[in-house]
Amino acid sequence: MGEPVPVREVTAEEVARFRDRGWARLPGLVDPGYVAGLRERALERLGRRQGRFRNGFVDRAFGQDRDIARQDEAFGALAMSPRLARDVVRLLTGVRSVRLQVTNLLVKEPADGDGHGETVFHQDFPWMPMDRAAMLTVWLALDDVPADMGALRFYERSHLYGPLGRSFVREGDDALTQHPWLADLDLSEPFDLEAGDATVHSSLVIHGAPANRRDRPRLSFTATYFDADTLYTGAPYGQTDGLGLTVNAPFDHPMFPVVRG
Repeated sequence: MGEPVPVREVTAEEVARFRDRGWARLPGLVDPGYVAGLRERALERLGRRQGRFRNGFVDRAFGQDRDIARQDEAFGALAMSPRLARDVVRLLTGVRSVRLQVTNLLVKEPADGDGHGETVFHQDFPWMPMDRAAMLTVWLALDDVPADMGALRFYERSHLYGPLGRSFVREGDDALTQHPWLADLDLSEPFDLEAGDATVHSSLVIHGAPANRRDRPRLSFTATYFDADTLYTGAPYGQTDGLGLTVNAPFDHPMFPVVRG
């Protein structure tokens, strides 16, 4: 795992699209050969974790193997890739460097039987104990993901309206139920992804996914990054509670490493 992870440079057009619309599609972000290895590792891990993904509202939509980059060297090498860090810095506005917030191996089982349902439309940021929303998530397809397998969709430019409240707290708290006016915004068209393709989305953009209508699981890896100068607000949050972080100080803790570009 000493060789650089084969991640490509994002284009100026992709940067402009992300900043304008709150998300962007990044075809071929990671070399398919490297992704094939990640997929094999993912299938092995998920085979050992079957039946552990039904603990709350989020778990009805997809299963999570959190902090996968801390447990697997190949996923860790990708999450800490200098090339990927440079891409993220370019995508965000006014950011000098970034920290890794969390990584996830995600599985969306077919909807038939006891599978997962839709991922309701939501924002990521309202949960965060951070003083700014300069944060994005890279969502990497580990296998081909046809649109009807539950590929993400985004409300265009919804990131311009700031934090709009939490979802996954109770029944019927999705973003559109809370804010019906969002339906006036354009919704991204369904699209297919190939293994190694990615999307990237702002922590403020409204996004969701339909149920998986295929006969095999949707597999993806996500890595979320945030401005390294972000300050901790002290708001309760499971990932940060008990870490001893200082309110109004940066996230200087091994859980949130700066990713050097």
